Amino acid sequence: MKVTKTRQRPIRLPDSDKRGLRTQFGALCYRVRKGKVQVLLVTSRTRKRWIPPKGWPIDGATPVEAAAREAFEEAGAEGRISDQCLGIFTYNKEIDGDDMPLVVALFPLKVKRLHAIFPEHRERRRQWMSRKKAAASVDNAELAQIIRDFDPQAGKY
Repeated sequence: MKVTKTRQRPIRLPDSDKRGLRTQFGALCYRVRKGKVQVLLVTSRTRKRWIPPKGWPIDGATPVEAAAREAFEEAGAEGRISDQCLGIFTYNKEIDGDDMPLVVALFPLKVKRLHAIFPEHRERRRQWMSRKKAAASVDNAELAQIIRDFDPQAGKY
């Protein structure tokens, strides 16, 4: 059996039902220091919880391109991003007093450069953490499991 790699195409999601399930794309930014994997998390704007950079789909951009852009805008991180989805986690976002259910597809981004100044540098803090500490710092069990299971040294990304 021959497996061919196809180029990921941009997706367009219907947004006619603002109360229904919505999709976001995020980047699990990482580096390896002295043989140890570190994950970069940022604080959310309002509740200041630790999260990976993530955001809404971007017209004309693939999910991976959208995730890479969010990594730069929210964390100042640039690097090589894989088109292999690490996993999906769900959460509810409060908008105008209503809870909106969201599903986030997370892609690994190996950080090559970390900018001191980036679009949201005044609104967020960022911090490198071990996988164990990062998993304990997020308040979403699905996301914590993805972080715990993430092993870029296994050669998949």
